[in-house]
Amino acid sequence: MKVNVGRTERLIRVVVGVVIVGVGVVYQSWWGAIGLVPLATGLTGWCPPYALLGINTCGKAAAKPE
Repeated sequence: MKVNVGRTERLIRVVVGVVIVGVGVVYQSWWGAIGLVPLATGLTGWCPPYALLGINTCGKAAAKPE
């Protein structure tokens, strides 16, 4: 997998994912499961819809595989 999510967006996704998971836990609802999606994409740096659409929010240097 090639990283296609930039550093700032990854941070935002992780924070939003943690908040949504927290809301799901507090209110015992399905929101916890929904929060796993932005959390996972933020932690891995890879977003499947971005890959399908050819979107890359990383800089050119960060997009190259190591």
